[in-house]
Amino acid sequence: MKPDKLELRWIGKQEEPRPEPRLLEEDETLSYGASGSGDGSEPSGRIIHGDNLLALKALEPEFSGAVQCIYIDPPYNTGNAFEHYDDGVEHSIWLSLMRDRLKLLHRLLADTGLIFVQIDDHEMPYLAVLMDELFGRSNRVNTITVKMSEASGVKMAHSDKRLPKVKEYILVYKKQTMPTIQPELVPLEAWNDEYKTLLLGLEREAGRELDAILAKEAADVRDVERCNELLQGTRTVPLAQYFKEQGIPPKQQEAWKFDNAWRIIQAVGSSSVLKLARSQPHPEQEIAALLSPTGLVYLYKTDFDRNARQPRVQVLFAHHHLFRNPGDFWTDIKTTGGVGQEGGVLFPNGKKPEKLIKRIIGMCTKPGDWVLDSFAGSGTTGAVAHKMGRRWLLVEMGKQCETHIVPRLRSVVDGTDQGGVSKELGWRGGGGFRFYRLAPSLLAKDEFGQWVVSPEYSGERLARAVCLLKGFRYDPDESVFWKQGRSSERDYLYVAPGLMTRETADLIAEQMAPDETLLVLCRALALRPEDYPQITFEKMPAALVGSCDFGIESYGPAIVPGAEGAGAGGFASPPAGAEAAEAGERAARGMAEAGTPAPREMPEPEDNGGVAEVKP
Repeated sequence: MKPDKLELRWIGKQEEPRPEPRLLEEDETLSYGASGSGDGSEPSGRIIHGDNLLALKALEPEFSGAVQCIYIDPPYNTGNAFEHYDDGVEHSIWLSLMRDRLKLLHRLLADTGLIFVQIDDHEMPYLAVLMDELFGRSNRVNTITVKMSEASGVKMAHSDKRLPKVKEYILVYKKQTMPTIQPELVPLEAWNDEYKTLLLGLEREAGRELDAILAKEAADVRDVERCNELLQGTRTVPLAQYFKEQGIPPKQQEAWKFDNAWRIIQAVGSSSVLKLARSQPHPEQEIAALLSPTGLVYLYKTDFDRNARQPRVQVLFAHHHLFRNPGDFWTDIKTTGGVGQEGGVLFPNGKKPEKLIKRIIGMCTKPGDWVLDSFAGSGTTGAVAHKMGRRWLLVEMGKQCETHIVPRLRSVVDGTDQGGVSKELGWRGGGGFRFYRLAPSLLAKDEFGQWVVSPEYSGERLARAVCLLKGFRYDPDESVFWKQGRSSERDYLYVAPGLMTRETADLIAEQMAPDETLLVLCRALALRPEDYPQITFEKMPAALVGSCDFGIESYGPAIVPGAEGAGAGGFASPPAGAEAAEAGERAARGMAEAGTPAPREMPEPEDNGGVAEVKP
């Protein structure tokens, strides 16, 4: 069958998991500090330890459409295995892993939110096409290139065969509505020599007042008059002349210019300001102010050449232009030399600098917004989000969840973490976080291979799990025992502890209002369901089997032999051997059933493994 759209195809694409919605259960021994009010007035965080596909599914009921910023730094599929980071996944498996997680992340993302996915050369082209398919090509915002290392050291070992890799990419997508981007401006590396005139006679406080007026979007004549008062008595002098008169040596001049940028100016051409300036009187001061028809105040040189076609007339202050927009090519963030020890936890490979995460979070969020990282690694995203006053969600399945993330976030809460961006943000501590684990699967197989309700579930825990699975909100009524969950104001759910008898059903029916409905789940029935038109009866586990995949604790690939742990964030390592072979057979069968020939046993090119291609 011919595809009807541009899409990426790979072995096993048609096989999609159906993760079980699991309960998130707090481990109070690892929770720390104040949890936050939840209304944005105090930052709060949640750490979830477990497989990230199951964790994302568990977050869906509460956080669907609620997360403003998602940043993930998934395994790059390079074939390198680190201590905390298994990273050698065959192309088709890697694409399936990413597809499954990106689908859930898309649901969690707010309509005005952005998702940032950091990746290197190996899978970036494939990932971009995959995300075009999932988020929509028109929703691709940017592909940011980040300088991550220097062309030196071991990277130069094979420079005669291949250019050394010094950059990575961040793919940025919106969900629906583009938020207002607030880019972090980057300081200029060197002074702009066009600013070479010093304005003498302007005091610092007068300069600040002048800045406030120039920033107004609806100024009036009084503002112009005030500007002219502040500028009266000022005069200009070339910087070179001033340095000579004051005896400022060349080695100190660059620093002096940055320190005094608030009173260093240049004049530029501007047709709109020129038109307004021509109609102004001739004030007896070198620099004056004028008001535009749109309510903006501009400064201009009063001695401009009125006969010139495009004279330099508009006056600009240097300190308004000491920064630049970094665009989509970020070379200014230091990624080596101490980054591995930020937060007080050693995570030498794959750790991203706090300044990078700060820039990303600051672009599209405000205090109180939710930020999510489902490949949490050492917890950098949570640490930075907490310091910035955002609420955050971290998902991590590796052992570093307890050995790295918890200690790191505790030091953030205590205020003892003064590395990274702490001093820049003035962070002194506060807030707290809760630590959650995924509950076990609701159903398990007995000794005969039949599905049964897991013995680990009973009472409230069972009711909560069934509500989650059936799409009800667990909200038990204190006075009415059968109102355990609700999907609307008049639609309820009740999990019976065992046998559902006629006596219990009669009692419930007598208490129900005429417009109320009830779904009852029980182990067995001792009544005729048709006698109770307002009540629907379902038997467990038969009514649950088939709704999702039960009994699966991790959705991950087979990992490179000899690698430790799991991929940063949750690419788990299932048993190899027979199960791995069975998975390969299932993928091949799936392709055959879809009308796609199974791959032939022949050598494949190294660049794509022969399993991923763009089909029109």
